[in-house]
Amino acid sequence: MSIVVQTLSEQIFSLVRDRIISGRIPVDTAIRQDALAAELGVSKIPLREALARLEQEGLLISQANRGFFVRPLNADEVEEVYALRLKLEPDAVGEAAKVATDADRKAARAALDELDVAVSGDKTQVGRLNRAFHMALIRPLHRQVTIQIIERLNIICERYVGKHLEPAGRDDRAHNEHSALLELWSAGRSDEVSALMRQHIAMTLDDLRKQFETEKTAKSA
Repeated sequence: MSIVVQTLSEQIFSLVRDRIISGRIPVDTAIRQDALAAELGVSKIPLREALARLEQEGLLISQANRGFFVRPLNADEVEEVYALRLKLEPDAVGEAAKVATDADRKAARAALDELDVAVSGDKTQVGRLNRAFHMALIRPLHRQVTIQIIERLNIICERYVGKHLEPAGRDDRAHNEHSALLELWSAGRSDEVSALMRQHIAMTLDDLRKQFETEKTAKSA
């Protein structure tokens, strides 16, 4: 049994991160650090450390003399990040399928089970657990640079995953696609799982394009 000990800054990071993902912190309002520190019962030093880390992960932006703001979701970022994922992730998953061990397959199954539980319960965790599942299909590669780059892209995508799942029926489709990916990957069917991952990411990108276009049209109407 392992015990995970989090620093105060890490605990604050997790709490604020969940609020950002869930939309509880508005995009167009500066984070009131004094009020947030008082609410969490902490000093401003570990809070600032957590906010700086959240900025590094692309969830916040800082403006001189104004403070930290939640970074808005935008169509340009979707195009850039998902295009990079399409270049890297399908091939990485296919290669990982060739070398995955029984322990790797067990970890991937556990990651998908956790994601399925969150989808029907705590929606704030869906983005993070979606990332955990995708990374479980890649980590057997043991290529640290590749893994770090793909994980960084998946971190940026977490809020977009939540947006993508807003329309009814998307949860079921995502579950079916993830289950099919896991089955092919676990069987070592490298080419097939690579092709399916490419389709999975591309369909998500296409859905998000349509969502942003719909929102843009509605605002200009």
